[in-house]
Amino acid sequence: MLVHAVTPITVGPAEVARRQARYDALAPAGVRVVLSDLGADGPRALENATDVRRSEELVAHALTHAPECDAVLPDCVLDPGVPVGGRLGERPALGLLRLTVGAAVAAGHRVAAVTRNAAIATELQDRVTAYGWAGAFHGVTVLDLELADIEDSERWTAALRPALQAARDAGVTAVVNGCSAVDVGPLEAGLPLVLDPIRTGLGVLGALGAAPRQ
Repeated sequence: MLVHAVTPITVGPAEVARRQARYDALAPAGVRVVLSDLGADGPRALENATDVRRSEELVAHALTHAPECDAVLPDCVLDPGVPVGGRLGERPALGLLRLTVGAAVAAGHRVAAVTRNAAIATELQDRVTAYGWAGAFHGVTVLDLELADIEDSERWTAALRPALQAARDAGVTAVVNGCSAVDVGPLEAGLPLVLDPIRTGLGVLGALGAAPRQ
């Protein structure tokens, strides 16, 4: 299965290569993801609602006009450009958030999420609600991190740890790490399950024998 993915922001060749390496490492057997940059007109970060809407518009256009492939995918936990119906034209439009939260809810988890800022948190909550999972979702914690921290595993993990402790105390059993490009470092036992959107989402595809062809 060949999946064409697009970044939600303009990141440049070095960051595309780093993110592509994560897909290559995490994609299950039989699934290949090819990542492209959003392009020069894209936002450089998702810092506010305007950035989120602009990203959604550009990603939807890029995915609609993607090269020949079996499915398309935004490289973003917010699933920008993914219709609730799950298709763009004749191709499946996959969503990392949809795949990840859907699997966790189906497995009986009490699910929450973390994001680096409030704008992303608001959009993630709205997406979960649109998918119909608000009753099993227990909110989003904002980590107050910068865009550069996406590449800093130690800093991200340090900010994540107290959020996981609070989630555990609230009875949450699984937390979506609200960025598809982050590598989380080691964590102590007894915390909620941390769901990497790429590992989890593509793992679901692998378990189901990839996406439908029609």
